[in-house]
Amino acid sequence: MMTGKLVVLLTCATEREASRIARKLVEERLAACVTIAAGGVRSVYWWKGKVERAREALLVAKTSTKLFRRLERRVKELHSYETPEIIALPIVAGSRAYLEWIEESLSR
Repeated sequence: MMTGKLVVLLTCATEREASRIARKLVEERLAACVTIAAGGVRSVYWWKGKVERAREALLVAKTSTKLFRRLERRVKELHSYETPEIIALPIVAGSRAYLEWIEESLSR
């Protein structure tokens, strides 16, 4: 079963940047909710030919498939990274009440 809803994973350089992006996405109704992982995460990744390490803030945004491209564009406008992580995972099932709340929260 597909719900038409997504969980979008994003990482940011700082918690301050993460808070700013989270607030904008919710205020602009591109996400119903954005969870910021307290204390951040450590990432290890390839960048420009070498292995890098960084402390990052992890965001988990709840949105709809129809709003994903707008959310993606807005994150790119707000983000400090040249290539920000923006990964969408489908919500295949969930609490009916929560899924309805997401839809209501995204409505203008």
